[in-house]
Amino acid sequence: MKIDNSVKSTGGLPPNDGRTRSAKESPKSEAAGGGSEKVEISSLSARLQQMEETVANTPVVDSAKVDEIKQAITEGRFKVDTGRVADGLIESVRQMLSAQTGQTGQA
Repeated sequence: MKIDNSVKSTGGLPPNDGRTRSAKESPKSEAAGGGSEKVEISSLSARLQQMEETVANTPVVDSAKVDEIKQAITEGRFKVDTGRVADGLIESVRQMLSAQTGQTGQA
């Protein structure tokens, strides 16, 4: 069996002349004379990115506060204000009811 070493052009593509393009090299930079491209973001975008990083690195739970409460419970110093808890529950139910009323009234 004979192997043909000739390169056949397919789909209208020019034949490969032996040069290869690196993965980082883009057709745009090659066409522009090989100059480096520069990307600039607005100060608002930069600030948003900084805030996203800050939020991502902020723990959801304050471990020190949790440990303090655990210690207070263990030592019997933790007191629950039942009136405050009840008021909070009533307020959250009021908010849920008003939200439901607002949704059904718009339909």
